Amino acid sequence: MFDYGYFSFESKDDLLNKAARFWNPGKVKFWTDTGTPMVIDRREGYRLYDMSGKSLIDLHLNGGTYNFGHRHPELVEVLKSGLDYFDMGNHWFPSVARAAFAEKLVNTAPHMKYAIFGAGGAEAVEIAIKTARYATKRKKIVSIIKGYHGHSGLSVATGDVRFSEIFLADRPDEFVQVPFNDLEALAQVLQKGDVAAFIIETIPATYGFPMPEAGYLKACQDMCHKYGAKIISDEVQTGLMRTGIMWGWQGYGMQPDIFVCGKGLGGGIYPISACLVTEECGQWQLEDGAAHISTAGGSELGCLVGHHVLEMLQRPEVISNIEFVAQFFAQSMAEMMVRHGDIFCGIRQRGVVIGLEFDHPEGAVAVSRALYENGIWAIFSSLDKRVLQFKPGVVKDVELCQEIMDRFDAAMPRARQFLSRMRKVQ
Repeated sequence: MFDYGYFSFESKDDLLNKAARFWNPGKVKFWTDTGTPMVIDRREGYRLYDMSGKSLIDLHLNGGTYNFGHRHPELVEVLKSGLDYFDMGNHWFPSVARAAFAEKLVNTAPHMKYAIFGAGGAEAVEIAIKTARYATKRKKIVSIIKGYHGHSGLSVATGDVRFSEIFLADRPDEFVQVPFNDLEALAQVLQKGDVAAFIIETIPATYGFPMPEAGYLKACQDMCHKYGAKIISDEVQTGLMRTGIMWGWQGYGMQPDIFVCGKGLGGGIYPISACLVTEECGQWQLEDGAAHISTAGGSELGCLVGHHVLEMLQRPEVISNIEFVAQFFAQSMAEMMVRHGDIFCGIRQRGVVIGLEFDHPEGAVAVSRALYENGIWAIFSSLDKRVLQFKPGVVKDVELCQEIMDRFDAAMPRARQFLSRMRKVQ
């Protein structure tokens, strides 16, 4: 019996059956079929515990955004103490927590003027698209093929057809896509003079972390401005120090007109997101401050947590540790690829944003299962299943980093078995 006080289950199978019956049968079946039927129970730091009691080092971190792991004591205390004074608040009125957090956010990117809050990344993208359309008086939005920016009405139109066709949300004419790292294709679209914005993740995560070519992102920005369009940087997975600097675009010589950040702001404790805009782009807030309304966007409790997340990330010891973690895995993974080069064939890395490439169209699915069996949870890229998303947190110590590599090494023989079976089925 699993008794959680408010509810109980006879067994893990009982929970899985009820999850399939009342929640999401497709997800339950998918993870069961792939041999990773995880039900997250207790969680602490960078470790998860399955309902069965199995311990896992978390290298997914909900899209690499829970930088400080799960239930970090400082963030838990901030939220608990905040409940003595704050609740969600009221979106209509000025708020001490909201104003303080907005100031702290804008100060991380001084060319920005306003921080506009949402509850999740997709909502922040919606705000960004509407803002670009307001500023340019144009409708067309350009994104990359295999891009991903969320699942809501406007944001899903920027992403892969996998997420839109099922709901008959065919991409409207005003949403077009171009290949990543292809400046000529972008120029052909922009030169028509009807584009409001080009939106791009600094490093496209769901696409498997392909790295932008030297000068590509800055050239995209300059080209957008040449033709009167805005550039939107999606920093949900590359922001908050994950590339070694607060925002990924800062490492590529950019100053986007608009950028979005998401769940990492809440530290895994409270949902909040933000869209930061320049003074020009934010003029709609002067014309009609209620043009975008979000009841949960900028919740005062979320602002309190987010304010503390930014403070933690700017500590010298945290910045130093991010560099250590990045260098540790760069060197260790290079050594690992020498030992397992028959299946492990590529490393894509900037800071602690890391993608590991395997030599089968679904190689990362096999590796993910092998790692799961060896006490590590790391997920494959949805739109390129050759690539494993390997997302360490920013305050890991050397002992945990080494344990990860030891478990990774131990999982490789099992990964070869899974890959051998896959090849026989082909």
